[in-house]
Amino acid sequence: MRFVIVTGLSGAGKSHVVNCMEDIGFYCIDNMPPKLIPSFADICYQSKLEKIAIVTDLRGGEMFEQIFFVLHKLKESSHEYEILYLEADDNALIKRYKQTRRKHPLISETNTVMDAITEERKLLSKIRAVSDNIIDTSNLTSQQLKDQITSVYLEGNKYQGIVSYVVSFGFKYGIPLDADLVFDVRFLPNPFYNSGLKPFTGLDKEVSDYVMSFEQTGKFLEKLNDMISFLIPYYIEEGKSQLVVAIGCTGGQHRSVTIANELYDHLKKQSHNVFLRHRDIGRSKEQK
Repeated sequence: MRFVIVTGLSGAGKSHVVNCMEDIGFYCIDNMPPKLIPSFADICYQSKLEKIAIVTDLRGGEMFEQIFFVLHKLKESSHEYEILYLEADDNALIKRYKQTRRKHPLISETNTVMDAITEERKLLSKIRAVSDNIIDTSNLTSQQLKDQITSVYLEGNKYQGIVSYVVSFGFKYGIPLDADLVFDVRFLPNPFYNSGLKPFTGLDKEVSDYVMSFEQTGKFLEKLNDMISFLIPYYIEEGKSQLVVAIGCTGGQHRSVTIANELYDHLKKQSHNVFLRHRDIGRSKEQK
């Protein structure tokens, strides 16, 4: 049985994670007082349930202080568990509280939201230190967070401390705001000017073969693959949890799609936790 304790900062996305875990077959309970966890775990281990996720956090007030006693009790009972900790940076949390207008559990008449966030980080520092998986949701979309949860808790991929996203895009539509690394492939010959290839995209073999037929494409890909493979271990070492590599051409239809597919395949072969997205591949059809 897989028994996951979900905790972390208020506003970091625990409710969304619970919804995602329910979608992949977990039996989920939100806002469980820590004191009840051992008894609930006993029931679960005696049942036929195979995947359990419970959320416990500072909404329980002083009850949350029992969490380490509870973890000790679980170990005494030989109940295996893992801890998923969600966090986000201060700016992201403050923005979310402004948008939702929800009240932070540590807010009072004498402090601010920033004060409450700072205090919560301090109170949760010890549980964060013993967590099995830590996900920073600061720059994650709802879909990207769901991708990470699905990858780790459904597909069984080992969490390596970083999740990579390879995104193709068109410069005419703007650079992706969450991009960490941006590569411009507009120097490659453009299939757009080939009447036989213009209607297709980099997902089609005709376009992919055309883009890959040039010597400069092969040389560029070799250097790109080598650079990203070199960087990822150092990003992990620095504690980075998400890497977005954006590949851009003029319209996001041909060259960037082809190169993004190649980079994705390269990282996948190296067993990296990587996802692929073609942001603008349908834009030309939408505008017709």
